[in-house]
Amino acid sequence: MKTAKRLFAAALLAGLCSAQAAPPLPRIVEKDGRHALMVDGRPFLMLGAQVHNSSNYPAALKKVWPAVRDAGANTVLVPVAWEQVEPSEGRFDFSFVDTLLAEARREGRRLVLLWFATWKNTSAQYTPAWVKLDKQRFPAMREREGKESYCLSPFGEQTLQADKKAFVALMAHLKKADAQKQTVLMVQVENEVGCYGLVRDFGGKAQAAFEQAVPAEVLARQKPSPGGAASGHWRQVYGDYADEYFQAWAIARYIGEVAKAGRAAYDLPMYVNNALRNPLDQPPKPWKGDFASGGPTHDVIAIYKAAAPALDIVGPDIYSPESEQVEANLRLFQRPDNALWVPEIGNAAVYARYFWAILGRGAIGVAPFGIDYADYSNYPLGSMQTDKRMVEPFARVFELFAPMQRQWAQWAFEGRTRGVAEGDDRKPQTVQIGDWQAKVSFGEWQFGERSWPQLKDKQPPGTEQPGGGLAIAQVAPDEFIVVGQQARLRLEPAAGKSGFLLRAEEGRFDAQGRWQMERVWNGDQVDWGLNLPARPTLLKLKMARP
Repeated sequence: MKTAKRLFAAALLAGLCSAQAAPPLPRIVEKDGRHALMVDGRPFLMLGAQVHNSSNYPAALKKVWPAVRDAGANTVLVPVAWEQVEPSEGRFDFSFVDTLLAEARREGRRLVLLWFATWKNTSAQYTPAWVKLDKQRFPAMREREGKESYCLSPFGEQTLQADKKAFVALMAHLKKADAQKQTVLMVQVENEVGCYGLVRDFGGKAQAAFEQAVPAEVLARQKPSPGGAASGHWRQVYGDYADEYFQAWAIARYIGEVAKAGRAAYDLPMYVNNALRNPLDQPPKPWKGDFASGGPTHDVIAIYKAAAPALDIVGPDIYSPESEQVEANLRLFQRPDNALWVPEIGNAAVYARYFWAILGRGAIGVAPFGIDYADYSNYPLGSMQTDKRMVEPFARVFELFAPMQRQWAQWAFEGRTRGVAEGDDRKPQTVQIGDWQAKVSFGEWQFGERSWPQLKDKQPPGTEQPGGGLAIAQVAPDEFIVVGQQARLRLEPAAGKSGFLLRAEEGRFDAQGRWQMERVWNGDQVDWGLNLPARPTLLKLKMARP
């Protein structure tokens, strides 16, 4: 009896020790409308790199890791396809996942997995053949006249159950293979969902649901359209927007069920990404075939939050380089109920300047798309280059953020960071940070003023196109970290305040996150503001008050 008791006590103690040893799972946290991705109990900044769609096979990874190393990314976004893990119904193969985990650990990188399943860029192309070939079990959406669409229906119950089963199997495998090491930080559920050319599913089940009352949880978040009823069926409440709002609800509900089941198996943060509609169309007009209806566009984030509470984030995929559009998308997707996470952005050099604004405004991360050395370019969405020249603009940004990524993520979570990117209009920008104003201008010579007769008609070399930006963190009331390129900063007291620059150090953070001063800027280097060169530069500023 005593022996049995001792064995029981030893087993209990071992279980407690094992539970204590397990690190906390990654999670998204919110405070005062700001967000952080917590990894190992601390905020983590994802300096990401998303591979091409077809780089999700062991042999293809040989061309991924060199690009990831050159980019200096700490997190790699990689697809896992339904057709890949369940080629025959009920038989699962996670060998690629295991290879990916092992190689990512060897490289010292974290992962975000992208579940390409029922919808990938709105289509069923990543479903297994046994799904594609059985339209009775796995029905497509129907057009108003009854014709089949190319998109699978969110009302296909067997489709949902099959997708859910495969996703649960994936998450259960991840728990077994990765719960201790936590290489995988988040999971994207489906990819750029919605449907082009069809405002909603008009199939029988869909039409019956459309004629039912709008769910209370949707009404609580998405206000009725002007003139709409406070409650009732979709047309009564949302008028001309009813079709697209219904489609968003139907798809979000489906994805929410998949995500909920997956999190029950292994509770990692989950999100959806979005092929964007025009953010400058304000207020948004009813769908006219100009975007993928049903996708998580900025105007239906509330519907996604209502229908899919298992999802943490709706993220924008940014492929329009116009500065007005980029700024609008960042503003619309960063909400008190939605962390800013840019899971895809073009890998052309023109997008690199926006990383200063994205990371400065408190994003939990950003990932250029197509960061591998496969012989493929998605120009004009991305770069023409497929070699090291493609990653270099992003590597220069990541190089300075990487050693301080934990500190930066913490400062951002506390609301102490700001960021700007040079606009297409090239106008100066001003942001308030504490009792100070950061006045940022672009296309400046490092010495003197553009108004000088010798300078007013000349452009500094390398500034022929917009390319500047900076991010700034207030690390103490009068101390700042500034990182950026091709920008002039004048840090001045806010209205009614007084103060001046006491010391400006150039340097960098070492691998342990400790500041290493390289030189002090003074004289010519500060007389005309702080002029950050084309080479991304890191400064530590000490301000003084009289």
